[in-house]
Amino acid sequence: MRSIRTLVLGAGGLLALWIGWGAYVSRTTERVSSETLDRFDGVEVRRYPRTVLAETTAPDDGTAFRRLFRYISGANARGEDVAMTAPVTTRGESISMTAPVRTESESDDVRMAFYLPSTYTPDTAPTPTDTDVRLVVEPPRTTAVRSFSWYATDERVDRERNRLLEQLSRRGIETRGEPTLLQYNDPWTPPFMRTNEVEVALEEVPARVRPATP
Repeated sequence: MRSIRTLVLGAGGLLALWIGWGAYVSRTTERVSSETLDRFDGVEVRRYPRTVLAETTAPDDGTAFRRLFRYISGANARGEDVAMTAPVTTRGESISMTAPVRTESESDDVRMAFYLPSTYTPDTAPTPTDTDVRLVVEPPRTTAVRSFSWYATDERVDRERNRLLEQLSRRGIETRGEPTLLQYNDPWTPPFMRTNEVEVALEEVPARVRPATP
């Protein structure tokens, strides 16, 4: 009986530490600034300023993430640690850290990018020493996003992407390009505390969100 109680208390302590870590990382990670223009049916329309990203294309998520993590950990011309900013972005090509991480897919490769902290400009950001990592300047843009939690599995991402595009289509809002996955947490954050988003660029800023078409 005592051993069971000890086991339960130990498990509870580990869970508390895990949750505490997730909360700490979320509070201390800079996020890319944006202005919320509208909200409807689980969709948020945002306006982002010009941002600087470190980007790479790789065969898989793990390789892409490691390249970018090495860059912010000192694999740059100045040997400088760069704070991560959220999110990390990922898109497939067939696709202190600033949040989010962005991921995209095209063909069979993955294009992933880390947003750099707002203190960096294209002229002041340290140059990557890895030729597979490049600095990219993203101009001001308007996007629509849909948030979800837990792990960003392919099934969840596809479901949320389809819901996002459907909501925009019903309101006659035109999109540009393919949706992107944004991830705001490190790999060790508990799944129930994670923030993920699917995002798509808009052709123009909607003056007013139209009612949904029946």
